[in-house]
Amino acid sequence: MTARTPARERPGGAPPGPGGAPRAGRWPAARPRARWVLAGVLALLAAAVLLAGLARTPSDRERAADLRAFARDMTTDVQSCAGGVREALTALRAIQAGSSHDVATASRIATDGAANCSPANNELLDDLLQYQVTESLARFRLAGMVSGLVTWCAPDAMRVQSDVAAVLAARGTPGARRAVAALDRALTVLDTQRTAVDAMLARASTALHAQVQPPPLPR
Repeated sequence: MTARTPARERPGGAPPGPGGAPRAGRWPAARPRARWVLAGVLALLAAAVLLAGLARTPSDRERAADLRAFARDMTTDVQSCAGGVREALTALRAIQAGSSHDVATASRIATDGAANCSPANNELLDDLLQYQVTESLARFRLAGMVSGLVTWCAPDAMRVQSDVAAVLAARGTPGARRAVAALDRALTVLDTQRTAVDAMLARASTALHAQVQPPPLPR
């Protein structure tokens, strides 16, 4: 018996038809690329619209609103430290004027106030350290004002209040004049820093006609 030669298959696995006639091949169908191209085009258009929205330049009115919000944030973050400085100086002046004789309380106000102006002890000042100025105000470089306010609090306001406590402790001693002179120098530094901080905000406010007031720091 003669062995039968196996039928040869066409690509795609289709054997020849009856009588050796070739059977239609099963070639792979082409992938529907059109829908993928359309999806890619739509994705690119969506990205372009998003980027256009992000790149839109804010108006001066929007910037002015952002500047007012910024000034409110600055006032909120420094108000507890600034209030302590004000209370310490008021207590010292009352002692010096003779309208109060409670040196112990005045000294405690100054000591507690100095501690409260440290970011390590004051959550609001810790927030100020991490504050990010909104992008719409970038051209005014207000990050310098933020760091300036941090410096006003620590170490400047801390030093002033520590010097207030030192003046109170030195009353009636040979070191009284030196303590007062040290406090005067610390107050000069504090006032210089306040002036610099106020000027940064004033420039932005003038440019935007926003009439924004600086944080009410003691003088």
